[in-house]
Amino acid sequence: MAFTYAYPHPAVATDIAVFTLRRGALNVLLIERAGEPFKGAWALPGGFLQPDEELDACARRELQEETSVEAEVLVHFGNFSAPGRDPRERVISVAYLALLASDELRLQADTDAAQAQWFALDALPELAFDHAMILKHALAALGARAREIQPLFALLPPRFTLSQLQGAYEAVIGEEAEKRNFRKMVATLACVRETEDFVHGAHRPARLYEPA
Repeated sequence: MAFTYAYPHPAVATDIAVFTLRRGALNVLLIERAGEPFKGAWALPGGFLQPDEELDACARRELQEETSVEAEVLVHFGNFSAPGRDPRERVISVAYLALLASDELRLQADTDAAQAQWFALDALPELAFDHAMILKHALAALGARAREIQPLFALLPPRFTLSQLQGAYEAVIGEEAEKRNFRKMVATLACVRETEDFVHGAHRPARLYEPA
C-alpha cells in the first residue's frame, strides 16, 4: 500500500539491546551489518516498522530475523530521534531491552545481518549509527531495574543459589555488593523462596532458591 502526504514523515524503527551472563560477565548481543550503511560494522539488532505492525511486534520480529533469538519480555526504555542519526533518511528509533539466560540461546544471523555474536561490555567494537549512546541508556535502565532484583531472574536458571543471584546483580550494577547487605535486601523484597534442594560441590552445600 502506498501513502502520499503533503509533508514529510520520518521512518520509525526499533533497536533491541539483549543482555545475558557469560562466565559471570554481562554481555550484549550485536549483529554485523551485511549491507550499507555501515556495512561490516557492529550494531544492535533492529529494523524498520512495517505499515501494519505494532512496535513491540516489530522489535520481536527484527530480533528473531537477525539473530534467531526470541524474547518473550521486551522493555521499552527510550526513544532516539536526533536528525542525522541515520544517513538514509530521518529515522526515529524506539529502543527496547531484554534479559535472557545464555544457555537457552542459539544465535544464527539472517536477513541483513552477516553474523550475530555476544560481546562482553569491556570488549565492545565500535558501533554503527548512535548505538553506543543507545547501549549506554540501556545499561542505565537495566541498572535501575536490577535494584528491584526480580528482573534478574531472567538471567538465571529456574532455580539458583543466592551467590548466583548476587553475581548477576553485581554484573549488571557494575560494582560489588557486600554479601550480608545483599541478602538482607533480597529478604526485605521477599522476591525469592527457599526450595528443599541444595547444590553440592567443593564447599558446603548451597541452598537453591526460586522466584517467589
